[in-house]
Amino acid sequence: MRASFVFSEVITGLRRNVTMTIAMILTTAISLGMLGGGLLFVRTIDKMKVSYLDDVEVTVYLTEDISAGDKQCSADPCASLRQSLETNQAVESVVYENRDEAYERFKRIFEGQPELVELARPEALPASLHVKLFDPQRSEVVVQEYNGQPGVAKVDDQNKFLDRFFSLLNAGRNGTFIVALIAALAAVLLIANTIQVSAYTRRTEVGIMRLVGATRWYTQLPFLLEAVVAGVLGALIGVTGLVTLKYLVLDKILAATGGAIPKIELIDVLFPVAPILIGVSVLISAFTGYITLRLYVRH
Repeated sequence: MRASFVFSEVITGLRRNVTMTIAMILTTAISLGMLGGGLLFVRTIDKMKVSYLDDVEVTVYLTEDISAGDKQCSADPCASLRQSLETNQAVESVVYENRDEAYERFKRIFEGQPELVELARPEALPASLHVKLFDPQRSEVVVQEYNGQPGVAKVDDQNKFLDRFFSLLNAGRNGTFIVALIAALAAVLLIANTIQVSAYTRRTEVGIMRLVGATRWYTQLPFLLEAVVAGVLGALIGVTGLVTLKYLVLDKILAATGGAIPKIELIDVLFPVAPILIGVSVLISAFTGYITLRLYVRH
C-alpha cells in the first residue's frame, strides 16, 4: 500500500469538504474541551479533599458560663470534657480556645472587613475545643457522643459543610460532562455525515480502484484517516482552549478564593488531560468512521 497515495487522498478529502471538516473539528474541540474541563474538575476536587480532610475538625462550643468564667479550661465541666476528648481513641489532638483567642482569630480572618470587626465583641464569641480526628470520615461518632453533654452548647462538624461543598462541585462537574456528551454526540453525527459525503463525492474513483483489484481497506482507509485527523486536530484545539482559559480566566478566579480552591497548574492540563483527550478523539473518530463505512459505504 502506497502511503503517499493514502495521505494525498486524506488531504484531498479534507480540503474538498472544507466547511464540514471545519465544523467537525470545532464540534470535536468543544466536546473534548468540555470533557477536559470535567477532568480538571475531578482533579481539583481530589486535591481539595486531600488538603481539607487533613485539616477537618470537630468544634465543641462551650456554654456561656464556661466561656465567661473558665479561661484556662481548668475546672469542671470544661476540664472533664477536655480530658474525655483527649483519651478518646478516635481523637488525635484537642486544642482549647477561650473567647479572647477566638476574638483574635476572628479579627485575623476578617481583617479585610474592618466594619465587621468593629461590630464584633469578645463576649459574643464562645470558648471552644477544637478536636482533630485520626479519621475525619468518622466525625459523626464524636458529634453524637458529646452533643448535649454538660457544658456543651453545640458541636460543629466541618465534615458536613465539606460534604455540601463537594456535592456542589460534583454537580458542576456532572453538568460539564453532560454538556460534553451532548457535544460529542453532535461531533459523532458530523463525522459520520462527513465520511458519507466524502465517499459519495469520490464514488467513481473508488469504484474504478475496486475494479482494478484494490482491496476494501485500501479504498476506505483514507476516509477513516480523515476522521482521525479531524478528531486529533479538534483535540489539540480543545487542549489549546483549556490552556488559554487557564491563563486568561481560571487563574484570576481561583486566585480570588485565597487558596480555598487550589490553582490549576499547566501540568494538570498537559498531563494527564491532554493525552486522554487525544486518545478519546482517536477512538471516537476511528470507531465512528469504521461503523459508518461498514453501514453506508458498500464499495
